[in-house]
Parts: sequence; structure tokens; C-alpha cells
Amino acid sequence: MRKIDSIGFDNDSKSTGGRITINKYFRKDFKLFCILALVVLVLAAPSLTPPKMVQGQQPAQVTITAIVAEPKERWDALFADALAKLREKHPDMTINIDYRVLPYADTRKQILTAMAGKTPLDLISVDQIWLGEFAQGGFLSDLTDLTNSWNRSSEWYKANWDGGIYNGKVYGIWAWTDVRAMWYWKDILNQSGVNPESLSTWDGYLDASKKVANSTKGKGIEAMHLVGASHSPDMWYPYLWMQGGEIVKQKTGHPENGTYWFPSYNSTEGVKALEFLKEQVNAGIKPQINHFWGQEFADKKFAVMLEGSWLLGHFNRTDWNTLDNNVGMIPMFPVPKSGDTSATMMGGWMLGIPQTSTNKALSWELLSIMVQPDVLAPMLEKYAYLPTQKQIAEGQYSDQLAMSIPYYKELISMLSIGHSRPSISEYPQIADNIRQAIDEVYLGVKEPKQALDDAAKQSAEVLGWS
Repeated sequence: MRKIDSIGFDNDSKSTGGRITINKYFRKDFKLFCILALVVLVLAAPSLTPPKMVQGQQPAQVTITAIVAEPKERWDALFADALAKLREKHPDMTINIDYRVLPYADTRKQILTAMAGKTPLDLISVDQIWLGEFAQGGFLSDLTDLTNSWNRSSEWYKANWDGGIYNGKVYGIWAWTDVRAMWYWKDILNQSGVNPESLSTWDGYLDASKKVANSTKGKGIEAMHLVGASHSPDMWYPYLWMQGGEIVKQKTGHPENGTYWFPSYNSTEGVKALEFLKEQVNAGIKPQINHFWGQEFADKKFAVMLEGSWLLGHFNRTDWNTLDNNVGMIPMFPVPKSGDTSATMMGGWMLGIPQTSTNKALSWELLSIMVQPDVLAPMLEKYAYLPTQKQIAEGQYSDQLAMSIPYYKELISMLSIGHSRPSISEYPQIADNIRQAIDEVYLGVKEPKQALDDAAKQSAEVLGWS
């Protein structure tokens, strides 16, 4: 017998059966046998039906546990709204949620420690770059059958839906995203004699940096911001992608896996992309080792900054309606030449259910409610996050988001040129190899080609090529 719960997680059980043979010597007892069997069934009938709630009886109590990454306020709002709807669906149950909100730097380690230790955990926030590692480690529940029954995948932007897939199976639902764009202070560019449109090409960007540097000299304002922090690869990838390059690609001949991922970022496109970073350093732009995620731009310490859409959160909400009077935004990274298509990187958070969950059915219900447009859209509006669902980005909720979030339509337009990092378990180590190559170029230790070739050799070993 196969028992399936109301959501889709199934439990296997086995039953055995026998056959009763009645011969001519026992026909006289057969009627008595039937009567006795009927009596047994009648007496047993109450135990075959679920017990009904009686007045005063306490409902079943369930506590869903979760670990999520800061900021806390977004989860407070999202969990409260989703939990209210979940309780409405189960009036006979007492459902609570116990969630820990951790700093980003601690979240991955704490989640891995909990899952590796078989600690019961029902729901987690997953950075897109962790998905492959968590899935390969067997820590995440396979949501493929559930999402097939749910039948909502077509409502997501393809890149965002695919970001939750590992080896052809769904392990995470990408709830919201962000894009990197170019932000600038209008008055500084105006005083420097720089047309913002000139920032759109590599040569124009470099030329503008010199003009702004001359104009702001001695005023405590840097011209252009260049990331030199640990996430520097994230700000290099768009230059790779816009030329058609890739971080990794499939290759045959792997010693163990036959066909597997191989580093391809040291291609001609990759070298050219890193050369552009070197040209920025040569033009006097200083790599910034410390990073404050846009606060340094809001403090007007930089005239131009390539930064995520979260930068808006560093400005007072009351000033958002007039922000475009002072701050401009170009929905692109600079391109090699005019007419080229730009690219950007998408980040954001996914929701996943650990294998150690003891409440998988309810956890899936809660997860699916959390990403309902009517539940999710208000939180996105409040914190200026970008949707991964077309219905929110382009449908009935888009007008309200556009009225609340500065440059919303321009930011949304970047989803079409957005890329995600590979969902493979080795990605964090590959990113570290690339970061080392970028640092070596910044310091003048190596030329771009040599730095990327050396990094690719290390990445190949990480991927098991030897």
C-alpha cells in the first residue's frame, strides 16, 4: 500500500495478503464465519476513520524552524503574512514558526553545520551560489515533483527559475533578485563637463574618470568606484558575459564524470574583460578593498558607482520620490563599444527545504505562500527588491512598485540582460581563484592573461581535471 500525504511527500509501506480457501467440509461454517467477520468490521470501523475534534480538545501543534540571512525586518514581515495564510488553511492546527536571522557571513556555515549534524530544520534562505554545494551534499529536499504539480515555473523569468535547478532537479525557489547598475551624481558630472551617456562605453568611462578626478581633486570625492573587495569577481563577470564569455562550460573527457564542467573564464573574452579593469587602474581609479554596499555612494564619496539595486536603501525613504533630481542611473555596465549589448549579474535569495525537515509538507505550503505575489510584492516594495516573477514585475503589481521604487522600470529592464553564477558545488572555490587573479592584476604582479591562465589551472583541479 502506498500512502501519500496531501502535499506530495510520500511514504512507502508494504502490506501482505493471503487467500482463504473454503472446501466442502467447511461450507456449513461459512455463514457463521461471514457473520463473525461482519461483527469485527463494525467494531473496528471507528478506528479506521480520523478522530474528530471534540469540544475543548487542543489542536495539533507544529513549529516550523528556519535559518535566514539578515536583514531581519524583511523576514519578520514575510513570515508574519505567510504564516497567517497558512493558519487559515489549517484551522485545526496550531502552527508557529521559530526562525533565526544571521549575518550573511555566518549564514552558510550555520546552515551547513545544522544540516550536516542532522539538526531538524524546515526552511532556509539559500544564496544562489550555495545551491550546487547544498544539493550535491544531499542537504536539500528535491522539490521537482512538487513544483511540477504546482505548475508555476513559467511565471518566473527563465534565468531565475533555472538558478534553482541542480542536475536537472529543482532544489530552490528564487524569491527575489537584484541587479548591478551604474549610479552617478548629476551635479558632479555636470561640474566636470561629463555627459552621462559617455559612461556607456569603455573608452568613454575611462575618459570621464579623468575629467571627474580633475574636477573633484581636493574635495574628498573619488571619481569612479572600483571593487577590490572579496566579491570583485561579481563585478567582473558582466564584462565577460557581454562579450559572450562564460565562467565554466561543459567538456568531455573528465577522468570520473565523462562530461563535466571546465573553466572557460580565461578565454579571449575573459582576458579582454580583465584588461579593462587594468585600464581603470592605469587611469587612476583605485580598487576599494573595503565595501559598504552603496553607503559610500550615498555619502557622496564617489561620483560614479557600479552597484546593486540595494543601493537605494541607503537613501531616506522620504527622499525616494525626488531622488532622480540628484542621482542618475544607467541600466547597464559600460560596453566595449557603442551598440554592444550590456550585461549584469543577478543575486538575491532562494528558499529551500532541508532534508532534515520533519515538517516537509507544511514547509512547502509555507514556502509556496511566501512567494505568492500578494504576499511577496508588499515586502519587495518596502525594501526595493526586484521580483523574479513576471506577474509582479510586469503585471498588476508593477505600477505600485514603479511608484515606490526609484528607477524601477529601468532596473526591471535589466533582468533581460541578467546572468547568474553557475549552480555547481565547486563555484565558491572557482570564484576565489578568479578573485586572486584580479588582485594580482590590480597589484601589477601579473598581466591579465597570465593571471587568468594560472587561476584556470587551479579551477580545473578543483573540478577534478588532472
